Amino acid sequence: MTTIKEIAYESGYSPATVSRLLNNDPNLSITADTKNKILEIANKLGYWKDHQEKRIRPTIALLYRVNNKEQIQDEYFTSLKEALISTVEHESLKMKTYYNIDDLIEHADLFQGFIGVGADEIEQSKLETLHKVLPNGVFVDTNPAPELFDSIRPNLALTVKNAINLFIEKGLQSFGFIGGDGVKHDHIQERDIRAVAFSEYVRSLDKNTHPMFVNGPFSVDNGYKLGKEILKKCKDDLPEAFLVASDTLAVGVLQALNEENVIVPRDTQILSINNSNIVKYVSPPLSSYDIDQQEMVDMALRMLTSLIIRPDRPHIDVNMNTKLIVRKSFVPKG
Repeated sequence: MTTIKEIAYESGYSPATVSRLLNNDPNLSITADTKNKILEIANKLGYWKDHQEKRIRPTIALLYRVNNKEQIQDEYFTSLKEALISTVEHESLKMKTYYNIDDLIEHADLFQGFIGVGADEIEQSKLETLHKVLPNGVFVDTNPAPELFDSIRPNLALTVKNAINLFIEKGLQSFGFIGGDGVKHDHIQERDIRAVAFSEYVRSLDKNTHPMFVNGPFSVDNGYKLGKEILKKCKDDLPEAFLVASDTLAVGVLQALNEENVIVPRDTQILSINNSNIVKYVSPPLSSYDIDQQEMVDMALRMLTSLIIRPDRPHIDVNMNTKLIVRKSFVPKG
């Protein structure tokens, strides 16, 4: 069994300092470099194998990758960030926020790990550099480099499949999808997973009537534009229901429909994803799949702690299921 004295000898620090760090003394004041070195020696000597019940309180960074223009209209990542900050404060952890990966790379030696939030474009070469200087990282909701870092994400493919099944169970013959562009990685535009899942699942069911309107950012303004496009193209042949990839898009779609006196759910039904705060207050209130952001944050912190004490373990990509919250815009059968 690895002892405190062995770690102290190898690291060059006093047994008292090592003990206070490994026992999470809240009054201990040491530099990030000292904490990093003690934890590195503890890992090397296998300390955590015999002390798996212990939790550490690492100093961490938040890499917040959100386009400021879109952030104004999409509260999803904002509320995810707020949930993380609140949890970090509650658990008496230290965290600093970085909005640029280059800044985090420059100050990587101040931290034992990082949490990544947001979907703004990031280059693979930057991620590889970050991994070299700060290998312990967990991305929440997205993961631009699953081969390098852990992640916890909502199971959006399963969510889409569930929504289509609910449409079919209700006897709807025509239903469509409204979404935005996927993330960019190394300047390559990827398809959004919700759009891919919708297209593939309806194809497997041999459902022919499934118009898709996918373009632009996940914002209220773009939802409004897509709503106008739908009304122009579908005219008097509006699908009986739409699955919308996010609440912000759905709010814009509702605005466009309301302007043309298209009444939801009488003329078409709307089912959305995210269950953000705003969906309770639009007309009609939106049925939406809830993504438990607090649970994602809690799991991300547990995964990060696990990485710090077991840096050689395989990387993990966890999918978390969503839960439908029913309101007036769509009511399932029965």
